[in-house]
Amino acid sequence: MKTSNIFLRASNVFYFLQEAVHNIFLHGLMSLAAVGVTMACLLIMGSFTLVSMNLNATLSDLERENVVIAYIDETYSEEQARALEADIMALDNVESCKFVTREEAMEAFVSQYDDDSVFASVPASVLRDRFEIHLTELEEMESTVIALKAVEGVANVRAELEIAQGFMAVRNMAGVVAIILAVMLLLVSLFIISNTIRLGAYTRRDEVAIIKMCGAKDSFIRCPFVAEGVILGLVGAVIAFFIQWGVYNLVMRAITKSDTMQLLTVIPFHNFAGRILLIFLLVGLAVGAVGSSLAINKFLKV
Repeated sequence: MKTSNIFLRASNVFYFLQEAVHNIFLHGLMSLAAVGVTMACLLIMGSFTLVSMNLNATLSDLERENVVIAYIDETYSEEQARALEADIMALDNVESCKFVTREEAMEAFVSQYDDDSVFASVPASVLRDRFEIHLTELEEMESTVIALKAVEGVANVRAELEIAQGFMAVRNMAGVVAIILAVMLLLVSLFIISNTIRLGAYTRRDEVAIIKMCGAKDSFIRCPFVAEGVILGLVGAVIAFFIQWGVYNLVMRAITKSDTMQLLTVIPFHNFAGRILLIFLLVGLAVGAVGSSLAINKFLKV
């Protein structure tokens, strides 16, 4: 008895898949449109998501590498300047700070040039003692700079605010645009897939009515149409994944070869390929299943 039930279920699955594939090829252009729109949706959503992830990585690198320089009042002695470390470390968002003397600053400046003899007669006193400060959160740089300037003994503060703010603005915009476009295109995908399934159900409406009146359950009638929608969604997801992979690698090579874009951090695609594929498959599956279920419900009311 159990063996026959298993065989029956297996034959049903084969029947559902066979009907689904038949309907996909029967409505070629509509099926192609459904796959294409699903693919476009996932590509746009994936592209903006990848941009946002890479910008987050770039911001993390900037947090580690970007140094805020606090210049100490030139009237302060080295001992007085060093005493300011406790006040600076007490500020919010300050991860660490390092005191740099005038002499050390001069050595670092001269080492940038091949011919250091040019600066041999320049005294270190022309420079100021300073603190090199690393921040915890790059997003809080502006408020931290204001707090540093308020510390008594700090004469000036140098920070790359424009660069940090530019990266954060682009990252935030990419995230918002990705969500808006993804929602819009997912709705379009649902509409196209739903219409594709509805077209198939309409051409077989008499057959569906007869099967239903013969006692077939709604779930049995619905399954081939749901399978069709799921196949369309999954095919769009798989194609979108491989296109995303290829385009991402092309862009990554272009960025790594560019002298003007070395500031950007590009994460290799294989680092998150598994997650991207899983998300694409789940979205394709959900869009196909929901779209087809919405389409067939009307024809089950016999």
